[in-house]
Amino acid sequence: MRDFLPGDLVRRQFVAHRIRQIFESYGFLPLETPTIENLSALLGKYGDEGDQLLFRVLHRRDKLARALEKEEITEQSLAELGLRYDLTVPLARVMANYSHLLPRFFKRYQIQPVWRADRPGKGRFREFLQCDIDITGTKSLIAEAEVCSATACALQSLGINKFSIHINDRRLLRSMIMAAGIPAEMEGTALIAIDKLDKIGETNVRKELLNRSISHQAMDSIVELMSSEPQHDSAAALTSIQEKLASQNDANDSINDLRDLCALLEKTPAGPHVKVDLTLARGLGYYTGPIFEIRSPDFSGSLGGGGRYDGLIGMFFDREIPAVGFSLGFERLMLVMEDQGLFSQLQIGPDVLLCRFADVPATHALEIATDFRRQGLSVEVFPETPKIGKQLAYADSIGAKTAAILGQSEIESGEITLKHLSRKQQEKAKISEAAKILKMWVTSETDTEADSPDDAIDSTE
Repeated sequence: MRDFLPGDLVRRQFVAHRIRQIFESYGFLPLETPTIENLSALLGKYGDEGDQLLFRVLHRRDKLARALEKEEITEQSLAELGLRYDLTVPLARVMANYSHLLPRFFKRYQIQPVWRADRPGKGRFREFLQCDIDITGTKSLIAEAEVCSATACALQSLGINKFSIHINDRRLLRSMIMAAGIPAEMEGTALIAIDKLDKIGETNVRKELLNRSISHQAMDSIVELMSSEPQHDSAAALTSIQEKLASQNDANDSINDLRDLCALLEKTPAGPHVKVDLTLARGLGYYTGPIFEIRSPDFSGSLGGGGRYDGLIGMFFDREIPAVGFSLGFERLMLVMEDQGLFSQLQIGPDVLLCRFADVPATHALEIATDFRRQGLSVEVFPETPKIGKQLAYADSIGAKTAAILGQSEIESGEITLKHLSRKQQEKAKISEAAKILKMWVTSETDTEADSPDDAIDSTE
């Protein structure tokens, strides 16, 4: 968990704003949910490993005291609340509680922190921001295409163009597991191991499958099915696996859906980045159909993931509501953008630092600052009156674009001194005209930065 200083937050807010703009352009609506959820809502949705990563919130006061007095103390007796683990389960609960107030096809985006009691490596944290989009109420593959397209467009708007969207289907994985001879009751534990193929390699996945009590024969079969397909050619991979699973009648539906989804995505910004990947498993237990994951050669882990989860909302509701979603790994995006220098042109400081000589009353400075702000400038008033040189040095330290200097003689004549700090330009102006000049300076500097060839972010607009 981290503190974010102003420079960090300006970058984070910029990225969140860009993502929000893209999501809203696709018709997604904002949603926020509480930090804390009932453990009964959280447990059992993420698999055994996910349940272990939940931050539990202890009972308070008398209730905690009574729990501690019992002969047998368990996790269940000490806590009934937990910190939000992801944004998907809270959405399912919201749908169950408020479906009568929401549109038939609810397209929502949510950008909020989540918590996991993990031992995180690079790019992973115990508290981190998630950016989710979801579409509920339809089984149409257009929903899958929309969430993949919006996610690809969001990455491109940030200047991230080197990425691939890997897709697979949990139903196809289930057919492969059955064909390999893995018992149905062991599907979940097998998928947890298989999901690590790209992270720990085939040898270590084989060891983990054996440690999870998967037989040698079944282990060989499932690894061979997944790793022997032509991964560079999506169409060929689907044709090959369809031939190998000819005896599995359920496999055809998922394979045909993947073909149709690829055809839909060809007409969207996601098209050039899509790749069918039969090794993709996604460890969460609630997926029921197509699944997705973003990978980039500029980062060792995934940059986001998602999929269809038609059964999850039904756990909170009296009927099934189909749903599909995609989650962007915000913290990992930040690392990639920092590594690629995509933040170099972001402005942190105010438009104007208002300085004054010692003989100028503070009331005059505050009056002028208020007028500048009303005209659309961001203004910081230097609170003390050391030598002007020190005040201007402070302006440089905070990244102010311009400075305005008040002197007693100038006030008497209705004038003010303006300085463009980067250009070393200075002129006197009527106080009534000063804001117009400052806005022109600030705007021209912003336009110059936006036109800079090394500004990878702005060049994608």
